[in-house]
Amino acid sequence: MAQVVDDPIAAAREAAGRRAWQEAYELLASSDAPLAAADLELLADAAFWSVRLDEALGLRERAYKAYLDEGNTLRAGGIAVRLALDYLGKWNFPVFNGWFAKGERILADQPEAVEHGQAELVRALYATWTGKADEALAHAEQAYELGRRFANADLQALSIVLQGSCLVQLGQLDRGLALLDEASTSALTGELDPFSSTFVYCVTITSSQGIGDFERARQWTEAANRWCDVENTHGFPGACRIHRSEILWLGGQWEDAEREATNACAELESYNPVTTAAGYYQIGEIHRRRGDFAKAEEAYQKCFELGRDPQPGQALLRLAQGKVDAAAAALRRSLGDDAKDPIARARRLPAQIEVSLAVGDVEAARVASAELEEYTDRFRVNGERTPLLDGALQLSLARIGAAEGDWEASEAAARRALGIWTRVAAPYEKAESRLILGMAYEHLGDTDGARAEYEVAKRTFQELGAVLDAERTMELLGEEGATRTFLFTDIVGSTAQLLELGEERWKEMLDRHDELLSAAIRDRRGSVIKHTGDGFFAAFPGPAEAVEAAVRVQQAIADEPFKVRIGLHSGEALKRGSDYTGRGVNVAARIGALATAGEILVSTDTLDGVETPYGLSSQRSAELKGFDEPVPIAALCWN
Repeated sequence: MAQVVDDPIAAAREAAGRRAWQEAYELLASSDAPLAAADLELLADAAFWSVRLDEALGLRERAYKAYLDEGNTLRAGGIAVRLALDYLGKWNFPVFNGWFAKGERILADQPEAVEHGQAELVRALYATWTGKADEALAHAEQAYELGRRFANADLQALSIVLQGSCLVQLGQLDRGLALLDEASTSALTGELDPFSSTFVYCVTITSSQGIGDFERARQWTEAANRWCDVENTHGFPGACRIHRSEILWLGGQWEDAEREATNACAELESYNPVTTAAGYYQIGEIHRRRGDFAKAEEAYQKCFELGRDPQPGQALLRLAQGKVDAAAAALRRSLGDDAKDPIARARRLPAQIEVSLAVGDVEAARVASAELEEYTDRFRVNGERTPLLDGALQLSLARIGAAEGDWEASEAAARRALGIWTRVAAPYEKAESRLILGMAYEHLGDTDGARAEYEVAKRTFQELGAVLDAERTMELLGEEGATRTFLFTDIVGSTAQLLELGEERWKEMLDRHDELLSAAIRDRRGSVIKHTGDGFFAAFPGPAEAVEAAVRVQQAIADEPFKVRIGLHSGEALKRGSDYTGRGVNVAARIGALATAGEILVSTDTLDGVETPYGLSSQRSAELKGFDEPVPIAALCWN
């Protein structure tokens, strides 16, 4: 039985003080008493932090009118400025302009107060987003003076962090990063309100990652996520999820990275397209490295639709697809757009080098590497190059040395790259460095050293699920003739279920199906080659991994309202881009079509010499369409 609250408004204020936002929201939203302007503002904050972001906008608009009705013109102006900031985050510039003009007009007739400093902050942020760092810095400094005059810790911290961001953009890294750390320390001590704390963390982490200061970004990301957990804040900290995703991704925890980015996109898509676009870009990067090109393409497209250039990731996807001209054109356009943003340009140049080498233009790669080195030296922290820029530079120099046949230079640069990526614990980049280092050893006559590097690189790529990179390494090891084990899945009775459930519930079920199956496949080092809507085509390095993945699929969906049939077969197939064709694929597909609901059918030859705890039943020879000889198959006793 629900507890009766005598004074829900007072209880809501108390709950908000404890950061119990959901409780505060429910108390205020269900109150029968009319809400004063301050309580409407509190309800808007509670809605914001409990991920009712669009509702929060409507409540702030009501609070604005209520403050005017109460005669509190100054606070009405402050709410108008906050609404302008909300719509700036949504990239809704007409409404941003409207609310900001309204706030400016109101505040112009009021004595100077904290609200005037908040308006200066919005001016600074807008100037930052439009590439006017000098102008933004001036506004942020003015905001700080107002914050100092009125002893407002939130206004001071927000202005300090924006000053730091501007100085970083202007190349004054040591001064800028010192200010970022100072502002974030204020958030860490708990002296700021929730909005100011999350904003400060977000700007600090974004600026640190932009210049490749990975360790600073990682440490502040960890602090921000601890703060979000303690404060019970959601919504705006979706940005924190994106930053955490990037840290996890670089650290090789791709499954966790994708989960964080996906959750952030779900929280913020209708409210903050800038952060959501960053999330989809991150998802695209994860799928590209896995070799799941269809999902990478989908994520990059979402990123583009939300207003962010999906480069350099999409260009590298085109390169992996063999579309070299398209990759070069995309990067050429993107680098032209980045002329006024040296940090963004520096992050794109390694891809430019890789694409230039792919088309045989070593001179263009050399020019791009010289520019990258200039930026790497420019964006030093305490006199030291940042690892993400320097690591990318050394890897690029190793590739250029290899292209020019200067294997001693390639070896030296690859060694430097390996050292950098080892220090920051970035396994994928370490494996890339080992791959080029192995090639240098091989050309310099050290075949044992080369093989040792290739083996470690191959193992790392396989553990990460970077299937295409693993295959490239296997070719260098002379293992290009190795077979693959192919897996096909299909929902049984999907048409009838669609008619029974309706499109909306069917889509929800499909999303659940995709989540469970893709996780089971990738957990066992599989690569999703195609997603067929109600099924998957996946490839595995060997049968043991494929069997475990198939069993995990059936176990994961045991209590779901849908049933899946699975077919497995090992064989050679022709690799074309990210796809496979040939006899091995066709046999696996035919076997899958013979399976019944909940069944795993496998060709018995696939399990020859493979140790597995699962028995076999229903052994028989199957006549497969398009094949002259029958194929011995059996059902795996997975349950």
